[in-house]
Amino acid sequence: MNITSLEPARCLPVPEAGFGALRTERGNLPLESVDVAADISGLIAGVEVTQGFRNPFDVTLEATYVFPLPDRAAVTAFRMEADDRVVEGVLKERAQARADYDQALREGRRAAIAEEDRPDVFTIRVGNILPGERVSVRLTMSQPLPYEDGAATFRFPLVVAPRYIPGSPIDGPPVGDGAAPDTDAVPDASRISPPVLLPGFPDPVRLSLRATVDAAGLELRELASSLHVVEEEGDTVRLRPGERLDRDFILRMSFDASTSLQLDGRGTFALTVVPPPLQSTRTPRDLVLVLDRSGSMGGWKMVTARRAAARIVDTLTEQDRFAVLTFDSVVEEAFEGLVEASDRNRYRAVEHLARVDARGGTELLEPLRRAIALLGSRDGRERVVVLVTDGQVGHEDQILEQVGGALSAMRVHTVGIDRAVNAGFLGRLAGLGAGRCELVESEDRLDAAMEQIHRRIGAPLVTDLSLKGLDVEPGTVTHLGSIFPGVPLRVYGRCREGSSLTVRGMAADGPWEEQVTGVTVDSPAIRAVWARAHLRELEDRYAMGEHDLEPRIVRTSLEYGVLCRFTAYVAIDTRQVAEGAPEHRVIQPVEPPSGWEPPQAPPMMGFTARAAVMAAPPMGAQRMHLPQPGLGDLDQGLLAGGPAGATEGFGVSPMPGQPPAAPAPSVPGGGVRGPGWGRPGGRSPRPAQPLDSVRPQLVAELDRLKALPVADLLYLADLGSRLAALAAYLGRNEQLEALARELESAERPGADAQALHDRAVEVLTALVGDDPGSSGRRGSFWKRT
Repeated sequence: MNITSLEPARCLPVPEAGFGALRTERGNLPLESVDVAADISGLIAGVEVTQGFRNPFDVTLEATYVFPLPDRAAVTAFRMEADDRVVEGVLKERAQARADYDQALREGRRAAIAEEDRPDVFTIRVGNILPGERVSVRLTMSQPLPYEDGAATFRFPLVVAPRYIPGSPIDGPPVGDGAAPDTDAVPDASRISPPVLLPGFPDPVRLSLRATVDAAGLELRELASSLHVVEEEGDTVRLRPGERLDRDFILRMSFDASTSLQLDGRGTFALTVVPPPLQSTRTPRDLVLVLDRSGSMGGWKMVTARRAAARIVDTLTEQDRFAVLTFDSVVEEAFEGLVEASDRNRYRAVEHLARVDARGGTELLEPLRRAIALLGSRDGRERVVVLVTDGQVGHEDQILEQVGGALSAMRVHTVGIDRAVNAGFLGRLAGLGAGRCELVESEDRLDAAMEQIHRRIGAPLVTDLSLKGLDVEPGTVTHLGSIFPGVPLRVYGRCREGSSLTVRGMAADGPWEEQVTGVTVDSPAIRAVWARAHLRELEDRYAMGEHDLEPRIVRTSLEYGVLCRFTAYVAIDTRQVAEGAPEHRVIQPVEPPSGWEPPQAPPMMGFTARAAVMAAPPMGAQRMHLPQPGLGDLDQGLLAGGPAGATEGFGVSPMPGQPPAAPAPSVPGGGVRGPGWGRPGGRSPRPAQPLDSVRPQLVAELDRLKALPVADLLYLADLGSRLAALAAYLGRNEQLEALARELESAERPGADAQALHDRAVEVLTALVGDDPGSSGRRGSFWKRT
């Protein structure tokens, strides 16, 4: 190899490029700046995000940027500014918004569109940017802030981390411009996998972030940023210039929350209840700890995950039983089945965890199925699943569809370890089981996070919550859950009238209640935050199989002006600026997430040989599709390029020319969805299980129902969750699904216990039929493998 110095005249700096910028034959990157301005008031933040694009080419450009937003943020406005013109975005049904955007580009008009691909992953496209022109787009949103142990947390994600993409490639053009091919398990993989810059590439984007904090009349004791250096000016915190878009921004604010009921005067309420100082007797637990050991967990994440898992094991007592599952492409058990949490078994579990290291892919579905099977029997014990992972998977809907029903009958806690964690998915999983989602962005944060997780694994202070006093619109109250130590209850909903309410529940020493008087506030954010939470619940039900909810989701999104997966904001200039559609398209590469470590290849091996070694699955593991060979241990194309030529010369690793590893067989029940999140696209048939396979459990449920001395709302709600799990197992049983949905209303104010009881007896009797011998069968369905 010969290295020849270039003459200085051949490498002159680019004017206004800044230190370290590169110029290539394809030009510079289109995204110039990201500006985040947050105004925090109490436990709600209003945020404006402005993205600045510039066309460095001599032809018209369409720029695509895949970026994250907080998973509970409600996007309520969208604006495009260019050439002294301001165009306000309009929220439309997603297919219509796309059609309007494409037509505008064909007509030579400037346009922009914002779409949600995951609760925390969004895509913006800006088309017909003229050569040398600058265009900015602005998103306006409101987000609730989690509050625990005297501190609220404002977390703003800044990078979409690579996610594991399982399944086999599907035919047809990709639905996006990303690095990973669409598969039968993740039919929109190409939309959530932006190419990633090589480590060390000069900083391509100017980042600014400001947060102004108003404690809403409470004493603000401390502000702390855990991952960034900040500058404080009074109540305003600013990010130090020069930071990169490679990790979440996290700001913690210490102050004392208080019980309150806020009414916005437009029919929306926000309730905060501070936990009572009660002590509860803990019910014995059956706990399954699921630890992610996949390649993306390498480096500090694996060390932190092992420590977190060991700390969870240490919280167990001898009255508990537990199991430890570690997984990548395969699942390993520390010991067979559930064992008593004796000193000896806890020591064995910690020894097993100490040997765990990162490798392979994030095959999350199978360990969750295994955990469900292990926790099949209640036996008067609390059933708990604790998942420790970064959550970087692309097939979230498939996971929810196949195991969501079963997990909703258990307590599910998730511990997300990453500086760019998939918080949206982990929050959805925890929400299914009325559990908590704790996010750990560094080893320094682990102690505080685990202290909170320890309390969550224990019994809640107050359960069986209900609201009385407000004339609540049915089906609008967000999940009540339970009240845990140190964690205020946050509830949003819609009401017709009323100015106060009473929260009721069951504590260890008997019934508990608290009366709260409402205060009317001028805060449009309350309505937006409620709408977003309500849409999230509907979207999760859609993901678990209730596909008839799509029109309702679209209607709710448009009525309240909040972006969701089935709608999109589109801004179209009325003036023609070009001859037709953009002549060049570029997808913006993203930063490699801070703390991610690529696998180290053995020395003296060529690229192809290293690729073969790193992509090879462990012995005995099922082979799976990896989008790019050579990066199997990173779960999917960590340094993968997008479409040919889209990012040439930008320090982005190109896609190798070798064919990918042999694909795995299609995953049954994958719930394939076509382009546009919910548009018809060739759904894979879910394997139907015969009703006889669950008939013994249905008979047992019917016998217990008939034996109840009085109709009990709590029991009926639990029954609904169990029937939902059985319906999910069967693949599709409309009667069982409908009954499960009806029984869910047992937890809502004004539920008629006797009517629900009679309805359940009627439907189960029809399903079971005349089978006198079946009442003797009591096999546990969830112990099936």
